[in-house]
Amino acid sequence: MDAIEERKVYRLVLTGGPCGGKTTGQSRLCTFFENLGWKVFRVPETATILLSGGIKFADLVAEEDRSKKKAHEPGTSAGTATVSASSTSDATKPTVFKDGVPEHSVIDIDKITTCPRCMAAAVGKVGDVYKFQENLLRTMIQIENTYFELGRTSNKNCLIICDRGFMDASAYISKEKWDRMMRSNNWNPVELRDNRYNQIIHMVSAANGAEQFYATEEHSCRSEGVTLARELDYKAASAWIGHPYFDVIDNSTDFENKVNRMIECVCQKLGIDIGDRLSITSRKVKFLVSGPMSPDTSFPAFQDFEVVHHYLQCAGPRVQARLRKRGQNGRWSYIHTIRRPQQHGQSIEVRTQLSHRDYLNMLTQQDDAHFTIYKKRRCFLVNNQYFQMDIYKEPSHPRCKGLILLETYTSLTGDKLKAILPKFLNIVKEVTGQPDYSMFNLSLREDWNNTKKFCYSLHDQDDAEVKTNGHSQKMINGKA
Repeated sequence: MDAIEERKVYRLVLTGGPCGGKTTGQSRLCTFFENLGWKVFRVPETATILLSGGIKFADLVAEEDRSKKKAHEPGTSAGTATVSASSTSDATKPTVFKDGVPEHSVIDIDKITTCPRCMAAAVGKVGDVYKFQENLLRTMIQIENTYFELGRTSNKNCLIICDRGFMDASAYISKEKWDRMMRSNNWNPVELRDNRYNQIIHMVSAANGAEQFYATEEHSCRSEGVTLARELDYKAASAWIGHPYFDVIDNSTDFENKVNRMIECVCQKLGIDIGDRLSITSRKVKFLVSGPMSPDTSFPAFQDFEVVHHYLQCAGPRVQARLRKRGQNGRWSYIHTIRRPQQHGQSIEVRTQLSHRDYLNMLTQQDDAHFTIYKKRRCFLVNNQYFQMDIYKEPSHPRCKGLILLETYTSLTGDKLKAILPKFLNIVKEVTGQPDYSMFNLSLREDWNNTKKFCYSLHDQDDAEVKTNGHSQKMINGKA
């Protein structure tokens, strides 16, 4: 079998209830697989495209209810039919069209299948919700097919992440209308559910099990309260029951581990061995590497990326926002990251994929107190352990000259941790959690001894300070 036949195209649906972590999860999943050398396509959520254009789903439902009410009022017209006062008094007398043709099916509009006249008459009664969902699905299928075709022509293994999929629409209309929509468009729901996508992952809404983290203010198309969010979450999950590879990622762990469990589900289905990187007990560890760099021939198979970081102005002193541009061979992806102080014992970090235009617009908010950070990032696997090595490049502050940092996620400690580290690198020491090796601090223009911007932690801080490494260090939770 040649190399082309061995390439994989994996079609994944990432779905879930409101505030379930889809946006951040999609970004993390994209970065993870790009680091493995995969091509990643992200199919945008069709509903968000339409709703962000001014459509309000609540208005569509209200319009449908008004249409139904009007259709049952004596002496009013609905569609092309006219109902007289005398005819409404006789339940057995059929409503007639203006041209005298019996309106034989409009009384039970959910059973209309083939009669063009009845379909036309039913449009007003079915309401805007039905037509919206029907057009949404037609649009979704065409957009997805475009990405699927691109995946088939890729010269790399390709992961296609669909932000929601075909069956999600069934959660928003009645079963009768859904069945009629399938018949009128010759759609096979079993084929479109079970065979169109390789795997479905449902990210459970924070409204179900992590209520303290549920929020709507940062999503332009989200306005659901907790109760409605739970209902939508259940409906969205139920829509995919029956798919052969359907995984539900609940809120039984903190958010970081929730995202890791999601990535691990995908890797397991694909048969990718990533060691204990995504273990629930794993943590990020960081090491200082001494140059000069080992020759490329000493590395196993690797992927190199150019990475550019810009820190942005923030409203609060303990909030960090940055843009990341990451790419190979002139092809770039863009991420916006916001880090906040701990809430309820969890560090909050939200990552959002950006378009090139949005990236350029947000660059106008760059914080002049920080240098732009330029790095080469090398990603590779050693001993079934996934590593990222950042090699800092100029222009930058002199403190970054020659700096090389190695990162990985693992649950190992002590000698077991040392045993998995790359032997071909000159690892000086572990620097996990040390603020001197934080990218935020490394990018500061001012000298650390003369700045108030140096960040020791985003955690809650006490007022006590101690002197460390020539500059003041806040006491964190009673510990320096």
